Amino acid sequence: MRRHYITIKDIARELDISVSTVSRALRDAYDVNPKTREKVLAKAMELHYKPNFNAIGLVQSQTHHIGVLMPAITNYYFSTVFTGIEQVANAHGYNLIVFITNDSAEREQAILNDLSQSSLDGLLVSVSSRADSQAHFEELIRNGIPVVFFDRVADAVLTSKVMQDDYHGAFEATQHLIDQGYRRIAHLAGPAGLTFTQKRRKGYEDALENSGLSVQSDWIIHSGFSQECGFDDVTQLWKLAEKPDALFAVNDRKAIGAMLALKERNIRIGKEVGVIGFTNDPMAQIISPTLTTVAEPAFDIGKLSCELLLKHISRKNFEAQDVILPARLIVRESTRR
Repeated sequence: MRRHYITIKDIARELDISVSTVSRALRDAYDVNPKTREKVLAKAMELHYKPNFNAIGLVQSQTHHIGVLMPAITNYYFSTVFTGIEQVANAHGYNLIVFITNDSAEREQAILNDLSQSSLDGLLVSVSSRADSQAHFEELIRNGIPVVFFDRVADAVLTSKVMQDDYHGAFEATQHLIDQGYRRIAHLAGPAGLTFTQKRRKGYEDALENSGLSVQSDWIIHSGFSQECGFDDVTQLWKLAEKPDALFAVNDRKAIGAMLALKERNIRIGKEVGVIGFTNDPMAQIISPTLTTVAEPAFDIGKLSCELLLKHISRKNFEAQDVILPARLIVRESTRR
């Protein structure tokens, strides 16, 4: 006997409402009463309704595929963001296609050039460290592909963006070092062209100036995000005649690399040189001494960015939004004197 698959007609019959109302409720259309939508979703779950995406795609010219373009997926931050994206995508019946740039602007451009626009309903993007072109993203949007940026954003592109509060997180991190008695505070920054690098540097500088401390340009080093970059940054700083007594790193991996470089020089972390990172990577609790850091809401960034993309997909005139989520200071041993 052929199995009967539940359709929106079955849901409509059970609730004694029209098929069009069920369809609009499942699509989260603006003109559906919230209580009606709740009843439709509850009945759909009860009946184990599964949408026929092949049929929907033919009618709506949708594939139910979302692209995710990101620098990496193996580190804690991006894997956590991706988990948030995946949760929302799965709940709405979308498949994810992941593109990894390895922080290469050339690789990013090549992926976008080869992208079959008919194969995706939308694209979630965290730009590469050296990406300085906005044109390829603007072209995608002009061609009808919704794009939403998360974490590393292209500021000039008019579309939705989801970020953590980089400025205030950096300000609080630097202020914490000042409150602990550190006065010669260096910043191990990310690539200079990225928006969040600039915001974290601004937060660092404003915290210093707010406390009457001078900003010294040779104590600000722009480089990549890896542990090796953090190690090399300290090597560069320790060639200076006047060395810092604290380090604020743009992320935890750089902070950990900096700590390893300090240990190699027999410098007591915390007591002699304070170190603070940004991310709250699990490694921050494993390394000794444990690393003070600013926790980023990575899962929520992924979740909200995917929710916004789905709104751009379903509502062609959906107004672009900038969502900024708060960061949180976590004090550990690396800043205790």
